Amino acid sequence: SFINGALIATLGIVITKFLGIVYVIPFYAIVGEENIALYGYAYTIYNLFLALSTVGIPPAMSKLVSEYNTLKYYNTKERAYNLGKKLLITLGVVLFLLMFLLAPLIANQIMGENTGGNSKESICLVIRVISTAILVVPYLSITKGYLQGHKIMSPSSFSQVLEQVVRIIVILVGSYLCMRVFKVGHVKAIAVAVFGATVGALVALIYLLIKIKNNKKMLITSERPKDEEKKITNKQIIKKLLIYSIPFISFGITLSIYDYIDMTTIINVLTKLGFKTRDAESVLGVINTTGNKLNSVVLAISTGLMTSLVPNITSSFVAGDMDDVRKKIKQSFLMLLYVTMPMAFGLSILAKPVFNAFYGASVWGPRVFCFTIFIALFRCIFTTSISISQSLNKFKNVFSSIIIGILVKLIMQIPLMYLFNGMGLYPFYGSTLASLLGLATSFITNLVIINKTTNMDVKAYFKDMFKFLYPLVIMIIVLVIMKQFIPFNNLTRFKSIIIIGIYALVGMIIYFGLTIKNGIFKTIFGNNFLKKFKK
Repeated sequence: SFINGALIATLGIVITKFLGIVYVIPFYAIVGEENIALYGYAYTIYNLFLALSTVGIPPAMSKLVSEYNTLKYYNTKERAYNLGKKLLITLGVVLFLLMFLLAPLIANQIMGENTGGNSKESICLVIRVISTAILVVPYLSITKGYLQGHKIMSPSSFSQVLEQVVRIIVILVGSYLCMRVFKVGHVKAIAVAVFGATVGALVALIYLLIKIKNNKKMLITSERPKDEEKKITNKQIIKKLLIYSIPFISFGITLSIYDYIDMTTIINVLTKLGFKTRDAESVLGVINTTGNKLNSVVLAISTGLMTSLVPNITSSFVAGDMDDVRKKIKQSFLMLLYVTMPMAFGLSILAKPVFNAFYGASVWGPRVFCFTIFIALFRCIFTTSISISQSLNKFKNVFSSIIIGILVKLIMQIPLMYLFNGMGLYPFYGSTLASLLGLATSFITNLVIINKTTNMDVKAYFKDMFKFLYPLVIMIIVLVIMKQFIPFNNLTRFKSIIIIGIYALVGMIIYFGLTIKNGIFKTIFGNNFLKKFKK
Protein backbone atom coordinates (compact mmCIF):
# COMPACT_ATOMS: atom_id res chain seq x y z
CA SER A 1 0.00 0.00 0.00
CA PHE A 2 2.92 2.32 0.74
CA ILE A 3 4.44 1.78 -2.73
CA ASN A 4 1.03 2.06 -4.44
CA GLY A 5 0.33 5.33 -2.64
CA ALA A 6 3.79 6.64 -3.53
CA LEU A 7 3.37 5.68 -7.20
CA ILE A 8 -0.11 7.23 -7.51
CA ALA A 9 1.05 10.46 -5.85
CA THR A 10 4.24 10.52 -7.91
CA LEU A 11 2.38 9.87 -11.16
CA GLY A 12 0.04 12.80 -10.51
CA ILE A 13 2.94 15.09 -9.69
CA VAL A 14 5.07 13.90 -12.64
CA ILE A 15 2.18 14.58 -15.05
CA THR A 16 1.68 17.99 -13.43
CA LYS A 17 5.37 18.84 -13.67
CA PHE A 18 5.64 17.54 -17.22
CA LEU A 19 2.74 19.78 -18.25
CA GLY A 20 4.53 22.56 -16.38
CA ILE A 21 7.56 22.05 -18.60
CA VAL A 22 5.73 21.60 -21.90
CA TYR A 23 3.63 24.77 -21.62
CA VAL A 24 6.78 26.84 -21.21
CA ILE A 25 7.73 26.06 -24.83
CA PRO A 26 4.85 28.02 -26.42
CA PHE A 27 4.82 30.53 -23.54
CA TYR A 28 8.55 31.14 -24.10
CA ALA A 29 7.85 31.75 -27.80
CA ILE A 30 4.94 34.10 -27.05
CA VAL A 31 6.60 36.42 -24.51
CA GLY A 32 10.28 36.00 -25.52
CA GLU A 33 13.40 34.83 -23.65
CA GLU A 34 14.29 38.34 -22.53
CA ASN A 35 10.95 38.73 -20.72
CA ILE A 36 10.76 35.34 -18.98
CA ALA A 37 12.69 36.66 -15.94
CA LEU A 38 9.67 38.84 -15.03
CA TYR A 39 7.54 35.69 -14.76
CA GLY A 40 10.25 34.16 -12.54
CA TYR A 41 10.28 37.16 -10.19
CA ALA A 42 6.55 36.80 -9.55
CA TYR A 43 6.75 33.07 -8.82
CA THR A 44 9.83 33.29 -6.59
CA ILE A 45 8.11 35.83 -4.31
CA TYR A 46 4.81 33.93 -4.54
CA ASN A 47 6.49 30.67 -3.44
CA LEU A 48 7.98 32.42 -0.42
CA PHE A 49 4.63 33.88 0.67
CA LEU A 50 2.86 30.61 -0.12
CA ALA A 51 5.21 28.78 2.25
CA LEU A 52 4.31 31.35 4.93
CA SER A 53 0.57 31.18 4.19
CA THR A 54 0.32 27.40 4.54
CA VAL A 55 2.90 27.33 7.39
CA GLY A 56 3.45 23.61 6.88
CA ILE A 57 -0.06 22.78 8.07
CA PRO A 58 -1.30 20.73 5.03
CA PRO A 59 1.36 17.96 5.41
CA ALA A 60 1.03 18.30 9.20
CA MET A 61 -2.71 17.70 8.73
CA SER A 62 -1.89 14.56 6.75
CA LYS A 63 0.29 13.35 9.63
CA LEU A 64 -2.31 14.25 12.29
CA VAL A 65 -5.23 12.63 10.41
CA SER A 66 -3.14 9.46 9.93
CA GLU A 67 -2.28 9.44 13.65
CA TYR A 68 -5.89 9.95 14.82
CA ASN A 69 -7.14 7.33 12.35
CA THR A 70 -4.64 4.80 13.71
CA LEU A 71 -5.86 5.56 17.24
CA LYS A 72 -9.52 5.53 16.00
CA TYR A 73 -10.10 9.10 17.18
CA TYR A 74 -12.48 9.86 14.31
CA ASN A 75 -14.28 12.81 15.87
CA THR A 76 -10.99 14.52 16.75
CA LYS A 77 -9.76 13.99 13.21
CA GLU A 78 -12.70 15.98 11.80
CA ARG A 79 -12.29 18.73 14.40
CA ALA A 80 -8.63 19.02 13.42
CA TYR A 81 -9.54 19.47 9.74
CA ASN A 82 -12.13 22.18 10.49
CA LEU A 83 -9.77 24.06 12.81
CA GLY A 84 -6.99 23.84 10.22
CA LYS A 85 -9.25 25.28 7.52
CA LYS A 86 -10.20 28.30 9.64
CA LEU A 87 -6.57 28.92 10.56
CA LEU A 88 -5.27 28.83 6.98
CA ILE A 89 -8.06 30.89 5.46
CA THR A 90 -7.38 33.66 7.99
CA LEU A 91 -3.63 33.47 7.44
CA GLY A 92 -4.13 33.52 3.66
CA VAL A 93 -6.06 36.79 3.80
CA VAL A 94 -3.43 38.44 6.04
CA LEU A 95 -0.50 37.38 3.84
CA PHE A 96 -2.31 38.35 0.64
CA LEU A 97 -2.62 41.89 1.98
CA LEU A 98 0.99 41.89 3.11
CA MET A 99 2.33 40.65 -0.25
CA PHE A 100 0.15 43.14 -2.13
CA LEU A 101 1.31 46.12 -0.05
CA LEU A 102 5.01 45.15 0.05
CA ALA A 103 5.27 44.59 -3.73
CA PRO A 104 6.98 47.98 -4.45
CA LEU A 105 9.65 47.37 -1.78
CA ILE A 106 10.34 43.85 -3.08
CA ALA A 107 10.64 45.13 -6.67
CA ASN A 108 13.14 47.75 -5.52
CA GLN A 109 15.24 45.12 -3.72
CA ILE A 110 15.32 42.84 -6.79
CA MET A 111 16.49 45.45 -9.31
CA GLY A 112 18.40 47.86 -7.06
CA GLU A 113 19.93 50.58 -9.26
CA ASN A 114 20.23 48.35 -12.35
CA THR A 115 18.59 49.58 -15.55
CA GLY A 116 18.07 48.14 -19.01
CA GLY A 117 15.93 45.20 -17.86
CA ASN A 118 12.44 44.97 -16.40
CA SER A 119 11.14 48.06 -14.62
CA LYS A 120 10.31 48.08 -10.91
CA GLU A 121 6.71 48.98 -11.78
CA SER A 122 6.39 45.86 -13.96
CA ILE A 123 7.75 43.62 -11.19
CA CYS A 124 5.39 45.24 -8.68
CA LEU A 125 2.38 44.59 -10.96
CA VAL A 126 3.03 40.85 -11.49
CA ILE A 127 3.70 40.31 -7.78
CA ARG A 128 0.38 41.95 -6.90
CA VAL A 129 -1.54 39.91 -9.48
CA ILE A 130 -0.15 36.55 -8.33
CA SER A 131 -0.78 37.47 -4.68
CA THR A 132 -4.50 36.70 -5.25
CA ALA A 133 -3.63 32.97 -5.37
CA ILE A 134 -2.71 33.19 -1.66
CA LEU A 135 -6.44 33.57 -0.96
CA VAL A 136 -7.21 30.12 -2.44
CA VAL A 137 -4.17 27.80 -2.35
CA PRO A 138 -3.94 27.37 1.47
CA TYR A 139 -7.53 26.05 1.61
CA LEU A 140 -6.81 23.76 -1.34
CA SER A 141 -3.60 22.48 0.26
CA ILE A 142 -5.13 21.56 3.61
CA THR A 143 -7.96 19.72 1.85
CA LYS A 144 -5.36 17.63 0.00
CA GLY A 145 -3.60 16.95 3.31
CA TYR A 146 -6.87 15.76 4.84
CA LEU A 147 -7.40 13.19 2.06
CA GLN A 148 -3.75 12.08 2.04
CA GLY A 149 -3.96 11.48 5.79
CA HIS A 150 -6.60 8.85 5.00
CA LYS A 151 -4.08 7.39 2.49
CA ILE A 152 -6.50 8.36 -0.30
CA MET A 153 -4.14 9.61 -3.01
CA SER A 154 -6.14 9.56 -6.26
CA PRO A 155 -8.43 12.63 -5.78
CA SER A 156 -5.62 14.89 -4.56
CA SER A 157 -3.37 13.69 -7.41
CA PHE A 158 -6.10 14.32 -10.00
CA SER A 159 -6.79 17.76 -8.51
CA GLN A 160 -3.13 18.67 -9.06
CA VAL A 161 -3.38 17.72 -12.73
CA LEU A 162 -6.67 19.62 -13.06
CA GLU A 163 -5.17 22.69 -11.39
CA GLN A 164 -2.20 22.60 -13.76
CA VAL A 165 -4.31 22.15 -16.91
CA VAL A 166 -6.55 25.11 -16.03
CA ARG A 167 -3.52 27.24 -15.11
CA ILE A 168 -1.81 26.44 -18.41
CA ILE A 169 -4.92 27.29 -20.43
CA VAL A 170 -5.08 30.71 -18.74
CA ILE A 171 -1.33 31.26 -19.25
CA LEU A 172 -1.22 30.37 -22.94
CA VAL A 173 -4.56 31.81 -24.06
CA GLY A 174 -4.17 34.94 -21.92
CA SER A 175 -0.57 35.72 -22.93
CA TYR A 176 -1.30 35.00 -26.62
CA LEU A 177 -4.27 37.35 -26.65
CA CYS A 178 -2.27 40.09 -24.91
CA MET A 179 0.79 39.78 -27.17
CA ARG A 180 -0.61 38.83 -30.57
CA VAL A 181 -4.27 39.95 -30.65
CA PHE A 182 -4.64 43.01 -28.38
CA LYS A 183 -0.89 43.81 -28.47
CA VAL A 184 -0.83 45.36 -24.99
CA GLY A 185 2.77 44.33 -24.27
CA HIS A 186 4.67 41.62 -22.41
CA VAL A 187 4.07 43.07 -18.92
CA LYS A 188 0.29 42.68 -19.12
CA ALA A 189 0.73 39.30 -20.85
CA ILE A 190 2.78 38.00 -17.92
CA ALA A 191 0.36 39.55 -15.43
CA VAL A 192 -2.48 37.56 -17.03
CA ALA A 193 -0.27 34.46 -17.09
CA VAL A 194 0.52 34.56 -13.36
CA PHE A 195 -3.19 35.02 -12.61
CA GLY A 196 -3.57 31.47 -13.94
CA ALA A 197 -2.32 30.24 -10.54
CA THR A 198 -5.43 31.69 -8.88
CA VAL A 199 -7.89 30.32 -11.44
CA GLY A 200 -6.34 26.83 -11.44
CA ALA A 201 -6.34 26.61 -7.64
CA LEU A 202 -9.99 27.68 -7.46
CA VAL A 203 -11.12 25.00 -9.94
CA ALA A 204 -9.11 22.29 -8.14
CA LEU A 205 -10.57 23.32 -4.75
CA ILE A 206 -14.15 23.12 -6.06
CA TYR A 207 -13.41 19.61 -7.44
CA LEU A 208 -12.05 18.34 -4.10
CA LEU A 209 -14.91 19.80 -2.06
CA ILE A 210 -17.40 18.06 -4.36
CA LYS A 211 -15.44 14.79 -3.96
CA ILE A 212 -15.48 15.03 -0.17
CA LYS A 213 -19.21 15.85 -0.15
CA ASN A 214 -20.00 12.81 -2.33
CA ASN A 215 -17.87 10.46 -0.20
CA LYS A 216 -18.75 11.59 3.32
CA LYS A 217 -19.72 8.09 4.48
CA MET A 218 -16.25 6.76 3.66
CA LEU A 219 -14.40 9.63 5.36
CA ILE A 220 -16.61 10.44 8.34
CA THR A 221 -17.73 7.70 10.73
CA SER A 222 -20.77 7.95 12.98
CA GLU A 223 -18.98 6.04 15.74
CA ARG A 224 -19.28 7.75 19.13
CA PRO A 225 -16.09 9.35 20.54
CA LYS A 226 -14.05 7.31 23.02
CA ASP A 227 -13.70 8.57 26.59
CA GLU A 228 -10.04 9.51 26.18
CA GLU A 229 -10.89 11.26 22.90
CA LYS A 230 -13.46 13.50 24.63
CA LYS A 231 -10.71 14.96 26.79
CA ILE A 232 -8.87 16.36 23.75
CA THR A 233 -9.65 20.09 23.48
CA ASN A 234 -9.51 22.32 20.39
CA LYS A 235 -6.56 24.12 21.96
CA GLN A 236 -4.63 20.83 22.21
CA ILE A 237 -5.42 19.96 18.59
CA ILE A 238 -4.20 23.36 17.32
CA LYS A 239 -1.07 23.11 19.46
CA LYS A 240 -0.29 19.66 18.09
CA LEU A 241 -0.98 20.78 14.52
CA LEU A 242 1.36 23.75 14.88
CA ILE A 243 4.11 21.62 16.44
CA TYR A 244 3.82 19.09 13.60
CA SER A 245 3.89 21.89 11.04
CA ILE A 246 7.15 23.50 12.23
CA PRO A 247 9.51 21.25 10.20
CA PHE A 248 7.29 21.62 7.11
CA ILE A 249 7.22 25.41 7.55
CA SER A 250 10.99 25.41 7.76
CA PHE A 251 11.28 23.10 4.75
CA GLY A 252 8.98 25.15 2.53
CA ILE A 253 10.56 28.46 3.50
CA THR A 254 14.07 26.99 3.09
CA LEU A 255 13.63 26.23 -0.61
CA SER A 256 12.14 29.69 -1.17
CA ILE A 257 15.01 31.29 0.77
CA TYR A 258 17.55 29.48 -1.43
CA ASP A 259 15.79 30.91 -4.50
CA TYR A 260 15.52 34.33 -2.86
CA ILE A 261 19.26 34.39 -2.10
CA ASP A 262 19.95 33.60 -5.76
CA MET A 263 17.50 36.24 -6.95
CA THR A 264 18.94 39.03 -4.80
CA THR A 265 22.65 38.26 -5.36
CA ILE A 266 23.22 36.73 -8.81
CA ILE A 267 22.29 39.76 -10.93
CA ASN A 268 24.27 42.17 -8.76
CA VAL A 269 27.40 39.97 -8.62
CA LEU A 270 27.31 39.09 -12.35
CA THR A 271 26.94 42.73 -13.40
CA LYS A 272 29.90 43.64 -11.17
CA LEU A 273 31.91 40.91 -12.88
CA GLY A 274 31.22 42.35 -16.34
CA PHE A 275 27.97 40.67 -17.39
CA LYS A 276 25.32 42.81 -19.08
CA THR A 277 22.08 43.16 -17.11
CA ARG A 278 20.17 41.31 -19.84
CA ASP A 279 22.62 38.37 -19.72
CA ALA A 280 22.51 38.30 -15.93
CA GLU A 281 18.69 38.23 -16.04
CA SER A 282 18.82 35.41 -18.61
CA VAL A 283 21.06 33.36 -16.29
CA LEU A 284 18.72 33.97 -13.35
CA GLY A 285 15.75 33.14 -15.59
CA VAL A 286 17.25 29.70 -16.27
CA ILE A 287 18.00 29.08 -12.58
CA ASN A 288 14.61 30.22 -11.25
CA THR A 289 12.26 29.47 -14.16
CA THR A 290 13.18 27.58 -17.33
CA GLY A 291 15.86 25.30 -15.84
CA ASN A 292 13.80 24.94 -12.69
CA LYS A 293 10.88 23.68 -14.81
CA LEU A 294 13.10 20.87 -16.13
CA ASN A 295 14.36 20.16 -12.61
CA SER A 296 10.77 19.77 -11.45
CA VAL A 297 10.38 16.36 -13.10
CA VAL A 298 13.19 15.01 -10.89
CA LEU A 299 11.76 16.84 -7.86
CA ALA A 300 8.34 15.27 -8.50
CA ILE A 301 9.73 11.88 -7.43
CA SER A 302 10.53 13.07 -3.90
CA THR A 303 7.29 15.06 -3.62
CA GLY A 304 5.20 12.02 -4.52
CA LEU A 305 7.23 9.86 -2.18
CA MET A 306 6.81 12.38 0.67
CA THR A 307 3.03 12.46 0.15
CA SER A 308 2.78 8.72 0.83
CA LEU A 309 5.73 8.55 3.23
CA VAL A 310 4.45 10.86 6.00
CA PRO A 311 1.09 9.14 6.75
CA ASN A 312 2.57 5.65 6.30
CA ILE A 313 5.60 6.07 8.56
CA THR A 314 3.49 8.00 11.07
CA SER A 315 0.95 5.17 11.37
CA SER A 316 3.75 2.59 11.81
CA PHE A 317 5.56 4.81 14.35
CA VAL A 318 2.38 5.49 16.37
CA ALA A 319 1.62 1.75 16.37
CA GLY A 320 5.17 1.09 17.67
CA ASP A 321 6.17 -1.10 14.70
CA MET A 322 9.83 -0.02 14.37
CA ASP A 323 10.68 -2.88 11.99
CA ASP A 324 8.12 -1.51 9.54
CA VAL A 325 9.47 2.03 10.06
CA ARG A 326 13.02 0.87 9.23
CA LYS A 327 11.79 -1.02 6.18
CA LYS A 328 9.91 2.01 4.81
CA ILE A 329 12.83 4.37 5.44
CA LYS A 330 15.27 2.09 3.64
CA GLN A 331 12.83 1.51 0.80
CA SER A 332 12.20 5.26 0.47
CA PHE A 333 15.86 6.24 0.12
CA LEU A 334 16.66 3.36 -2.23
CA MET A 335 13.61 4.08 -4.40
CA LEU A 336 14.42 7.79 -4.51
CA LEU A 337 18.09 7.42 -5.42
CA TYR A 338 17.45 4.56 -7.85
CA VAL A 339 15.13 6.75 -9.93
CA THR A 340 16.54 10.28 -9.52
CA MET A 341 20.30 9.67 -9.92
CA PRO A 342 20.19 8.39 -13.53
CA MET A 343 17.65 11.12 -14.38
CA ALA A 344 19.92 13.88 -13.04
CA PHE A 345 23.12 12.62 -14.66
CA GLY A 346 21.33 11.87 -17.93
CA LEU A 347 19.80 15.36 -18.10
CA SER A 348 23.20 16.91 -17.29
CA ILE A 349 24.88 15.06 -20.15
CA LEU A 350 22.00 15.94 -22.49
CA ALA A 351 21.69 19.56 -21.27
CA LYS A 352 22.15 21.10 -24.72
CA PRO A 353 19.63 18.99 -26.72
CA VAL A 354 17.14 18.93 -23.81
CA PHE A 355 17.17 22.71 -23.41
CA ASN A 356 17.05 23.16 -27.17
CA ALA A 357 14.09 20.77 -27.53
CA PHE A 358 12.01 22.66 -24.99
CA TYR A 359 13.10 26.26 -25.42
CA GLY A 360 15.02 26.48 -28.69
CA ALA A 361 18.58 27.74 -29.08
CA SER A 362 19.85 29.52 -25.96
CA VAL A 363 23.21 31.04 -25.12
CA TRP A 364 23.00 30.52 -21.38
CA GLY A 365 20.40 27.79 -20.98
CA PRO A 366 22.52 24.60 -21.42
CA ARG A 367 25.54 26.14 -19.65
CA VAL A 368 23.48 26.90 -16.54
CA PHE A 369 21.22 23.84 -16.62
CA CYS A 370 23.95 21.18 -16.90
CA PHE A 371 24.99 21.96 -13.30
CA THR A 372 21.75 23.23 -11.72
CA ILE A 373 20.03 19.88 -12.44
CA PHE A 374 22.00 18.46 -9.50
CA ILE A 375 20.20 20.91 -7.18
CA ALA A 376 17.06 18.88 -8.00
CA LEU A 377 18.83 15.66 -6.97
CA PHE A 378 20.02 17.16 -3.67
CA ARG A 379 16.61 18.72 -2.99
CA CYS A 380 15.03 15.28 -3.42
CA ILE A 381 17.34 13.73 -0.83
CA PHE A 382 16.87 16.72 1.48
CA THR A 383 13.05 16.58 1.14
CA THR A 384 12.90 12.87 1.93
CA SER A 385 15.16 13.18 4.98
CA ILE A 386 12.98 16.03 6.31
CA SER A 387 9.81 13.96 5.79
CA ILE A 388 11.25 10.96 7.63
CA SER A 389 12.54 13.05 10.54
CA GLN A 390 9.17 14.78 10.77
CA SER A 391 7.33 11.43 10.84
CA LEU A 392 9.59 10.36 13.72
CA ASN A 393 8.69 13.57 15.65
CA LYS A 394 12.27 14.90 15.55
CA PHE A 395 11.12 18.50 15.18
CA LYS A 396 14.00 20.36 16.84
CA ASN A 397 16.61 18.40 14.90
CA VAL A 398 14.86 19.14 11.60
CA PHE A 399 14.74 22.84 12.38
CA SER A 400 18.42 23.03 13.38
CA SER A 401 19.54 21.08 10.27
CA ILE A 402 17.63 23.50 8.03
CA ILE A 403 19.12 26.58 9.70
CA ILE A 404 22.64 25.18 9.30
CA GLY A 405 22.00 24.52 5.60
CA ILE A 406 20.70 28.07 4.98
CA LEU A 407 23.73 29.57 6.74
CA VAL A 408 26.08 27.49 4.56
CA LYS A 409 24.27 28.72 1.42
CA LEU A 410 24.28 32.34 2.61
CA ILE A 411 27.94 32.37 3.68
CA MET A 412 29.28 30.53 0.61
CA GLN A 413 27.12 32.16 -2.10
CA ILE A 414 29.11 35.28 -3.03
CA PRO A 415 32.65 34.00 -2.16
CA LEU A 416 32.13 30.92 -4.37
CA MET A 417 30.87 33.08 -7.27
CA TYR A 418 34.03 35.21 -7.09
CA LEU A 419 36.19 32.08 -6.66
CA PHE A 420 34.76 30.43 -9.78
CA ASN A 421 35.21 33.67 -11.71
CA GLY A 422 38.85 33.85 -10.57
CA MET A 423 39.38 30.27 -11.78
CA GLY A 424 38.17 31.22 -15.25
CA LEU A 425 34.83 29.41 -14.81
CA TYR A 426 31.30 30.77 -14.95
CA PRO A 427 30.64 32.60 -11.65
CA PHE A 428 27.03 31.36 -11.44
CA TYR A 429 28.41 27.84 -10.92
CA GLY A 430 29.55 29.10 -7.52
CA SER A 431 25.93 29.88 -6.64
CA THR A 432 24.88 26.35 -7.60
CA LEU A 433 27.68 24.81 -5.55
CA ALA A 434 26.61 26.90 -2.54
CA SER A 435 23.10 25.43 -2.87
CA LEU A 436 24.46 21.88 -3.10
CA LEU A 437 26.65 22.38 -0.01
CA GLY A 438 23.74 23.83 2.00
CA LEU A 439 21.35 21.02 1.07
CA ALA A 440 24.00 18.33 1.67
CA THR A 441 24.73 19.73 5.14
CA SER A 442 21.05 19.60 6.10
CA PHE A 443 20.65 16.07 4.72
CA ILE A 444 23.68 14.66 6.54
CA THR A 445 22.52 16.23 9.82
CA ASN A 446 19.07 14.65 9.42
CA LEU A 447 20.52 11.28 8.45
CA VAL A 448 22.51 11.12 11.69
CA ILE A 449 19.32 11.74 13.70
CA ILE A 450 17.30 9.18 11.71
CA ASN A 451 19.99 6.55 12.24
CA LYS A 452 20.12 7.23 16.01
CA THR A 453 16.33 7.00 16.32
CA THR A 454 15.74 3.85 14.24
CA ASN A 455 19.10 2.07 14.49
CA MET A 456 19.15 1.27 10.78
CA ASP A 457 21.43 -1.33 9.23
CA VAL A 458 23.67 1.14 7.37
CA LYS A 459 25.94 -1.57 5.90
CA ALA A 460 22.98 -3.37 4.30
CA TYR A 461 21.74 -0.05 2.91
CA PHE A 462 25.05 0.79 1.21
CA LYS A 463 25.36 -2.78 -0.04
CA ASP A 464 22.01 -2.44 -1.82
CA MET A 465 22.87 1.07 -3.01
CA PHE A 466 26.09 -0.18 -4.66
CA LYS A 467 23.99 -2.51 -6.83
CA PHE A 468 22.61 0.47 -8.76
CA LEU A 469 25.65 2.75 -8.47
CA TYR A 470 27.93 0.67 -10.68
CA PRO A 471 25.25 0.35 -13.44
CA LEU A 472 24.88 4.15 -13.20
CA VAL A 473 28.65 4.66 -13.69
CA ILE A 474 28.63 2.31 -16.69
CA MET A 475 25.66 4.19 -18.17
CA ILE A 476 27.42 7.56 -17.75
CA ILE A 477 30.65 6.30 -19.37
CA VAL A 478 28.75 4.89 -22.38
CA LEU A 479 26.76 8.12 -22.87
CA VAL A 480 29.92 10.27 -22.67
CA ILE A 481 31.64 8.04 -25.25
CA MET A 482 28.55 8.27 -27.48
CA LYS A 483 29.02 12.06 -27.63
CA GLN A 484 32.15 11.43 -29.72
CA PHE A 485 30.08 9.59 -32.35
CA ILE A 486 26.73 11.43 -32.08
CA PRO A 487 27.76 15.01 -31.20
CA PHE A 488 25.41 17.85 -30.31
CA ASN A 489 26.23 20.06 -33.30
CA ASN A 490 23.85 22.16 -35.44
CA LEU A 491 20.86 21.20 -33.34
CA THR A 492 17.34 21.84 -34.52
CA ARG A 493 14.38 21.11 -32.23
CA PHE A 494 13.56 17.91 -34.16
CA LYS A 495 17.19 16.75 -34.18
CA SER A 496 17.39 17.42 -30.44
CA ILE A 497 14.38 15.20 -29.76
CA ILE A 498 15.88 12.37 -31.86
CA ILE A 499 19.21 12.62 -29.99
CA ILE A 500 17.44 12.63 -26.61
CA GLY A 501 15.47 9.54 -27.64
CA ILE A 502 18.59 7.64 -28.74
CA TYR A 503 20.61 8.50 -25.63
CA ALA A 504 17.67 7.83 -23.30
CA LEU A 505 17.01 4.43 -24.87
CA VAL A 506 20.65 3.36 -24.60
CA GLY A 507 20.87 4.65 -21.01
CA MET A 508 17.66 2.88 -19.95
CA ILE A 509 18.70 -0.43 -21.51
CA ILE A 510 22.03 -0.34 -19.68
CA TYR A 511 20.71 0.88 -16.33
CA PHE A 512 17.49 -1.12 -16.08
CA GLY A 513 19.05 -4.18 -17.68
CA LEU A 514 21.89 -4.36 -15.15
CA THR A 515 19.74 -3.50 -12.11
CA ILE A 516 17.08 -6.07 -13.00
CA LYS A 517 19.79 -8.66 -13.55
CA ASN A 518 21.52 -8.05 -10.20
CA GLY A 519 18.16 -8.07 -8.36
CA ILE A 520 18.10 -4.55 -6.87
CA PHE A 521 15.00 -3.54 -8.89
CA LYS A 522 13.05 -6.42 -7.31
CA THR A 523 14.45 -5.56 -3.84
CA ILE A 524 13.20 -1.98 -4.06
CA PHE A 525 9.87 -2.29 -5.88
CA GLY A 526 8.84 -5.88 -5.20
CA ASN A 527 8.18 -8.86 -7.44
CA ASN A 528 4.68 -7.81 -8.56
CA PHE A 529 5.88 -4.43 -9.80
CA LEU A 530 8.82 -6.13 -11.58
CA LYS A 531 6.38 -8.38 -13.48
CA LYS A 532 4.25 -5.36 -14.46
CA PHE A 533 7.36 -3.42 -15.50
CA LYS A 534 8.61 -6.28 -17.72
CA LYS A 535 5.14 -6.71 -19.23
